Amino acid sequence: MVCMATIANLQYGWTLFVNPFADRFGWSHAAIQVAFAVFVVTQTWFVPIEGYLVDRFGPRPVVLAGGLLCAIGWVMNAFVDSLPLLYAAAAISGTGAGAVYGTCVGCALKWFPDRRGLAVGLVAASFGAGSALSIVPISMVIESRGYEAAFLYFGLGQGLLVIALALGLEDPNKLLKQIRIPPVPEHLGQSRRDYTPSEVLCQPTFWAMYAIFVLVAAGGLMATAQLALIARDFKIDDALVSIAGLVLPALTFALALDRVLNGLTRLVFGWVSDRIGREQTMVIAFSLEAAAILALYELGAHPLGFVLLSGALFFAWGEIYSLFPSICADTFGSRYAAANAGLLYTAKGVASLAVPLSSALVLALHDWHAVFLIAFGMNVLAVLLAWFVLRPMRQRLLELPPR
Repeated sequence: MVCMATIANLQYGWTLFVNPFADRFGWSHAAIQVAFAVFVVTQTWFVPIEGYLVDRFGPRPVVLAGGLLCAIGWVMNAFVDSLPLLYAAAAISGTGAGAVYGTCVGCALKWFPDRRGLAVGLVAASFGAGSALSIVPISMVIESRGYEAAFLYFGLGQGLLVIALALGLEDPNKLLKQIRIPPVPEHLGQSRRDYTPSEVLCQPTFWAMYAIFVLVAAGGLMATAQLALIARDFKIDDALVSIAGLVLPALTFALALDRVLNGLTRLVFGWVSDRIGREQTMVIAFSLEAAAILALYELGAHPLGFVLLSGALFFAWGEIYSLFPSICADTFGSRYAAANAGLLYTAKGVASLAVPLSSALVLALHDWHAVFLIAFGMNVLAVLLAWFVLRPMRQRLLELPPR
């Protein structure tokens, strides 16, 4: 959990650096956001390889390497002076973040097969909420010392902490043989066999999960990377907002609240999915996200509305990072859970391509209306696919006899 919290800034703190890069070098927001897409693509698309290494050699060496790469990537960001170098730094830090993320999620799936939703929710919540405590310090360092100092100091600190924490990780594939595992509730519908990654890629059920993951992740990633730009275009980024006696600029308040809720939802919906089932929980969460997206567009121009509704959006979105790994391990078994969940996690990389595309769409139309409507439609489609396509496909697969 601490490893995950430590690398959270690599993704969730990115929005704070977009405007400083644009002001310093005159690069367009669309060009800068390509780096975010590169980060997410490398963070996700290499996870199957990293998951294979975890399944074979254990988590410790993979997380050690990941911490080193995270530090190198952010330190490079402090010295970039060209877009190609910015993209290279994003690729390095993305690869490191993926090694840490994929390993920690994969281990949680294996340690607690009877409560995967809760276990993965706790670990994924640390990634979602991990940057909440550092958003204000990073903003202060950017304000007082420049974005270069923020990249340098936080990059070194985060990387070294991950390297130290990696030494405490153990291999569940070896130790679970010595532990009695509680029975799994019948309503979770877990597989009676372990599918290898190559077998998983041949299953239509996997590709149904993949399509739904892409649809839901795209809308949330656009908001994650573009939140500062949305606030600026609504002309409320510096407007003061007071909630429960705490007064902060709207954007800073929203970023801090969003990180907390984006982490909390992974725990909450992971726990709920253990109780009522994965697909049922997906329908609830995706419907809430669709409603939050529409409400943010209609009411987000008000500073308080922007803070509260962006929080609602992130609360309804972040649960995908506990639901999808859990349903993947339920469906395809524990033995290769890290690699199989890594294959599914690459859907986040596909979804990240929507970020520069949304920037280009806003640049062409001078309005966020189309982006919000597209994100709303994606979530509605995801609801329909989860209930009417994925649920019956998975039921048929789970009825197959073990080998």
